[in-house]
Amino acid sequence: MGTLVPARRSSSCQGRVRPTRRSSRRRIVELVGAGRTPEDLAGEFEPSVQTIRSWADQDRVDAGASRVDQRRTRGLAQLRREVEQLREEKEILRKATVFFVRETSR
Repeated sequence: MGTLVPARRSSSCQGRVRPTRRSSRRRIVELVGAGRTPEDLAGEFEPSVQTIRSWADQDRVDAGASRVDQRRTRGLAQLRREVEQLREEKEILRKATVFFVRETSR
């Protein structure tokens, strides 16, 4: 998916791979979602455990907000349909009232 390049060899990141793009960040977050632990991924990639946790947490927040927006949009569309139906019913009742008033006053 994303381009992963070997990290510079140093005592602190021996054997790690450094993510170089957002796509790499996205891939790491997907791996967390698939069940890999941030600790495991931090050992393999350059970001720290806390950074990976933060990315995963933010992804969950963003996904939750997206679901809320979708539900809200669907709910608003349904309410608009109901309002339109109620307006039509109100107009029918108004016309029926006018009709019956005229009929009973004859």
